[in-house]
Amino acid sequence: MATDYDASRKSEDEQKEESLEARRLTSGDQDKTSGKVDEDESDLADTFELPGADLSHETFTVEVTPRQADEFTCSACFLVQHVSRRSAPAVDLCSDCA
Repeated sequence: MATDYDASRKSEDEQKEESLEARRLTSGDQDKTSGKVDEDESDLADTFELPGADLSHETFTVEVTPRQADEFTCSACFLVQHVSRRSAPAVDLCSDCA
């Protein structure tokens, strides 16, 4: 039998698992629950919040600081940027929007 020395090597446990899977597939015994939907997925869906959800019970801990002397507000994207991001000296446009 030819040996491929470049192929990744598997541990003995992985080889045993592969042989068990091969036996299971060739024996004709299919897992009776393989076609069923996992019911735990519905539990996971409860943790997702949809847009427009009621967030009145949530508290936000974001500190808002006023615009500093070395910052400007871009007239296109309305983001506060550092003056080094200004596209031209007298224009309130950031380099991304220019």
